[in-house]
Amino acid sequence: MADPSLTTRIVHSDRHFGVEHGGIHMPVHSSVQYGFERAEDLIGVFQGTLKNSFNYARQGTPTTAALEALVTSLEQGRGSVCFATGMAALSAVFLTLLRAGDHIVSSRHVFGNTNSLFGTLGDLGIGVSKVDAGSLAAVEAALQPNTRLVFVETIANPGTQIPDLAGIGELCRKRGLLYVVDNTVTSPALFLPRSVGAGLVVNSLTKTIAGHGAALGGAVTDTGQFDWNVYPNIFANYRQGEPAGWGLQQIRKKGLRDMGGSLSSQQAHQISLGAETIALRVAHSSSTALALARFLQAHPRVAAAHYPMLETHPQHARARQLFGAGSWLLAFELRDPGTMLGVLNRMQVAIKATGIGDTRTLVIPVAPTIFWEMGASARAEMGIAEGLVRVSVGLEEAQDLIADFGQALG
Repeated sequence: MADPSLTTRIVHSDRHFGVEHGGIHMPVHSSVQYGFERAEDLIGVFQGTLKNSFNYARQGTPTTAALEALVTSLEQGRGSVCFATGMAALSAVFLTLLRAGDHIVSSRHVFGNTNSLFGTLGDLGIGVSKVDAGSLAAVEAALQPNTRLVFVETIANPGTQIPDLAGIGELCRKRGLLYVVDNTVTSPALFLPRSVGAGLVVNSLTKTIAGHGAALGGAVTDTGQFDWNVYPNIFANYRQGEPAGWGLQQIRKKGLRDMGGSLSSQQAHQISLGAETIALRVAHSSSTALALARFLQAHPRVAAAHYPMLETHPQHARARQLFGAGSWLLAFELRDPGTMLGVLNRMQVAIKATGIGDTRTLVIPVAPTIFWEMGASARAEMGIAEGLVRVSVGLEEAQDLIADFGQALG
């Protein structure tokens, strides 16, 4: 048969592992230790000569391996490593592949905790230049002789800015730089970063892929687009075998074995189940988010609505070309920030909570919560208005959300 669609591939992914006893789903393997009949095989696992085997759950289990294969299929990559959270995955990329004296270029429009992580990198002697990644010229101007990688998010959280994804990919290819793309908001259901030359793709599995607000997880996928043979920071122990596997092996060994950012089998199983409906959820929430964004844009108490599929969005044409739909993330600015708490407190369907990518619609005042720690000047530099409200659109019907936001706005 022809190549199956995304959903068909996901819901049948377990069958490729030869699931025990004819089970439809891969079972939860909760064992921490894994034994062998021959001591030679135990040695082979430690030395990397025995593949597809397990010895200690900190570095993976059959259940997490099944999820890794699923994520790899979704991203059309060559391999993935799963972590306990999206931030653990992102931290593993930076802390295992960078050294003191290195430099990275990042979009200035990134998730608040990612921005906080950059502060930690600075304390460790790793330089970070934050630029408007919507401008290829700004990214190129920030490159230095010691630049090792460029990092962007496909759709920025919470402002929905979109980098010049294709232009940056071509720039990194010409300069031999590792291109790391966080695909959390769009997910593989809307966009494949490998199509623009990304070498590594990061997903917070908690969000779009799992999608039900019930499991934490993260993943790093190697797309096969980057030549690890030219990357200077691969340790000698990992420069063995095919160079295409060096980067991911170092991330796995350092991020899981040494740093312990391991995903549990129980959470991996929950994420795998949630992933089966990703295409259905993204299609519905994207349609609902656009309808709600149009309503908010026209409301007299709203100064601006930010959603990639709005024609007024600065990167609307880019979003339509690359993604086709806008996903579930939108934000709006109130004309009077002083009314923000009252508006939020009047909402009855939308839930006042942190987090994104849930089946339920979540709202949060951005400046006094997730971006409070960085201060007003840094918020202004990132384009975070004091009256900005982030909305993660769930699976409710559009008319119900519009009615709820309408009565809350008054």
